[in-house]
Amino acid sequence: MGVLPNGIQVVLAELGRRDDLLEVILDLGRVPTARFTDKEVVLRSNEVLREEIDYVVDRVGDFDADNRAGIARTLHRIAAIRNRMADVVGLTCRVGRAVYGTIDIIEDLITSGKSVLLVGRPGVGKTTMLREAARVLADKKRVVIVDTSNEIGGDGDIPHPAIGRARRMQVAMPALQHEVMIEAVENHNPEVIVIDEIGRELEAMAARTIAERGVQLIATAHGNTLDNLLLNPTLSDLVGGIESVTLSDEEARRRGTQKTVLERRAPPTFDALVEIQDRQQLLVHRDVAIAVDTLLRGKPPRAQLRYRDEQGEIRKDIVNGIGTAEEVAEAAATSTLPFAAQRSQPIKEIRIYTYGIARNRLLHAAEVLQAPVRIVDAIKEAQVLVTSKQHYRQHPRVIVDAENHSIPVYVLRANTAAQMESFLSELFHLSEDRRGDAFERAMQETSQAIERVSGGAGAVNLMPQNAYIRRYQHEMVRQANLTSESYGKDPNRYVRILQGE
Repeated sequence: MGVLPNGIQVVLAELGRRDDLLEVILDLGRVPTARFTDKEVVLRSNEVLREEIDYVVDRVGDFDADNRAGIARTLHRIAAIRNRMADVVGLTCRVGRAVYGTIDIIEDLITSGKSVLLVGRPGVGKTTMLREAARVLADKKRVVIVDTSNEIGGDGDIPHPAIGRARRMQVAMPALQHEVMIEAVENHNPEVIVIDEIGRELEAMAARTIAERGVQLIATAHGNTLDNLLLNPTLSDLVGGIESVTLSDEEARRRGTQKTVLERRAPPTFDALVEIQDRQQLLVHRDVAIAVDTLLRGKPPRAQLRYRDEQGEIRKDIVNGIGTAEEVAEAAATSTLPFAAQRSQPIKEIRIYTYGIARNRLLHAAEVLQAPVRIVDAIKEAQVLVTSKQHYRQHPRVIVDAENHSIPVYVLRANTAAQMESFLSELFHLSEDRRGDAFERAMQETSQAIERVSGGAGAVNLMPQNAYIRRYQHEMVRQANLTSESYGKDPNRYVRILQGE
């Protein structure tokens, strides 16, 4: 308020809606306006004078190459419109706020270690959410913010307290943002990099380089939805990109498509994508690769709608498909929609020591089955040891120690997702408590079919199942690096398992 002309300050004070104020618009020769969360208000009938424009410009920081300036130690942004002689003839004075708790609705994604991309229309709160994500992550990880317009950490050399312990790197010119992104990784050893407004091809390439180095990315990009991003030639690489592929006649017949189709060019830079629809409602794509592949096949991608109800509780509804196993479980617990999957009484966490077993595959199987598993690094901390038949035959010292300490040893025939799900089902008694006879038979049938197709058999059709069970069948097939499709109409819809593409 202090940098605005006195007359404007008085009118805004009389309106008394400072908490809802988004922007003040001052254009030379036009009436000043204020944009609130719900409407735009004309502040007076007199036009803005040159002296008023100069008054504001003299009281804010220097404008950068993007024609943006700030106020030291604050989060406000003043953007300029210039004439052909580079004189400022218009100002957009945006109110910047640190709003704590804005990432509660997606905190599980932010803290999961996955790279997350936020998209949404201007003014919907992307930067506010990004700032809060940096603060929350910085409590436990090394976080570096690449702050091109000083919107995340505020203007001036000392960053705003809203970013917590995160470090902030400023960018001399917007065109150099990609270089600062790489510099941050090479010089400051971050575990997380936070970036606002990825908008250029070089920045998209830098983001991919960072992700491939194992650094978590939390960023925003220009666009409202995943569809927008996919059709943007500059930024489509963030979600894997698109390329035209010519199929063989046999493959085109099998897919039921034309010979020339669009496919995803590469793995996405970001694991998850969040479409911010408004300040209390988000659409979450937890697996960008699957979402993009589904879109390119002409189908709506599965997603999770998250929102706050009238009581302020976070709700999660599955839309455009049946969702992942984790999404189904969350939705069953928080949504008023009917779901086949309902949680029973919570079961206790079991500490597992793995020997010769793929940890990531075991953890994924635990997520699919909603089994509370913790992988430990020391055998003395474990309640259970799991190993493969090959490693057990060698009878190494770790297995001898486990048996001497009466720690149960489970032996898997193979290092596959199906074997791991069977092991966890037995360990947690899921076949009795959670899954039911029908579910157990369906999983056994799926496991046997996967072995047949992996052994060289052609396509195998499974028995018709409901959408909930088909979801798990598709997940098992994907973990086995095979392909599956659903055919028919409910209640006779079934899954067909095919060789991997």
